[in-house]
Amino acid sequence: MIVWILFLLAIVLFLALDLGVFNKTPHIISSKEAGKWTAVWVALSFMFSGVIYWLYENNYVANPDHLRPAAASIKFITGYLIELSLSVDNIFVIAVIFSSFKIPKKYQHRVLFWGILGAVVFRGAMIYFGVLLINKFAWTAYVFGAFLIYTAMRMLFDNEDEKFEPKKSFVFKSLKKVMAISNHIDKEHFFVKRRHITAATPLFVALVVIEVMDVVFALDSVPAILAITKDPFIVFSSNIFAILGLRSMYFFLANMLERFSYLEYSLIAILSFVGLKMLLHDFIELPEWVSLAFIAVSLLVGIVVSLKMNKKEDYDKNTEF
Repeated sequence: MIVWILFLLAIVLFLALDLGVFNKTPHIISSKEAGKWTAVWVALSFMFSGVIYWLYENNYVANPDHLRPAAASIKFITGYLIELSLSVDNIFVIAVIFSSFKIPKKYQHRVLFWGILGAVVFRGAMIYFGVLLINKFAWTAYVFGAFLIYTAMRMLFDNEDEKFEPKKSFVFKSLKKVMAISNHIDKEHFFVKRRHITAATPLFVALVVIEVMDVVFALDSVPAILAITKDPFIVFSSNIFAILGLRSMYFFLANMLERFSYLEYSLIAILSFVGLKMLLHDFIELPEWVSLAFIAVSLLVGIVVSLKMNKKEDYDKNTEF
C-alpha cells in the first residue's frame, strides 16, 4: 500500500511540475522540445525498471513464491513497450481531433495534460477489473486473447479507409444535447460565459472526445499487457509511464506519422503474439525475455522498413521525368 501511495504521489508531483513550472505559460511546443521530453520520459521509464527490480527483490527475499526481481523488471519494460507501440494510433486520432476542432497548437498541451488525469483514473479502473476478472474467472483470459487476435485480423484485412470525424461522433452529438457549446476559443479556458449561459469551448469538447477515445484504445492495450503479467502494480505503472510520455511523443511524432506507415504491421504482429500467448498460456510457458525480444524486434523492423520505403518513394519521385 505504501508503494502504491508513493507512486501516485510521484505522478501528481510530475504533473504539477509539468503544468505549474515547465508549461506554466501556453506556448507552441517545438519538435526539438518534444524530442527532449520524449527522451526524458523513456529514460525515466527504463530507470523505473530498476526500482521495480529493487521492490520485487525485497518481496522475493521475504517470500520466494513471489515474482523474481529480474522477471518483474522485464515484464515492466515489455508492458511499457506494448502500451507505447499501441499509442501510435492514438496519436493519429488526437491529431485529427485537434484539427477538427481547430485547437491552436499553444493550447494543445493543456488539453492533453487534463486528458492524462482522466486516463490515469480510467486506466486504473480498467486494470483493476481486468486483473480481478482474470484471477476470479480464468476463462476470461481466453476471451481477452481471442479479442486481441480479432483486433489484429481486423487491422490486417480491413481495407476501408474510414476517416474518424470527431464532429460526427456519438460523443460530440451527445455532449451537444446536455450542454451549450461555443464555437469560439477563449484562450486556454474550457468554459466561457455568454449572455448568462456557461458554454463549453472547443478545448473542453476536444478533451472529452480524446478521453473517450483513450478508453476505446485501452480496450486493446490493457488486455495486451495482462497477457504479459497479472501483477496489478506492474500493469498499472507500465501503463501510466507510457501515458505520461504520450503528450511529448504526440508533439514529436504528429507531423511524421505518415512516414511510419509500415509500423501498423508491427502492431498487428504484437497483438497477434500476445493474443496467442493468452490463448496458449496453459500449454506453453514462454520466458519473459522472449516476449520482450519479440516486441522490440517487431517495432524495430516496422520503423526500419518504414524509413527505407519512404526513402525509396522520395527517390522515385525525384527521378521522375
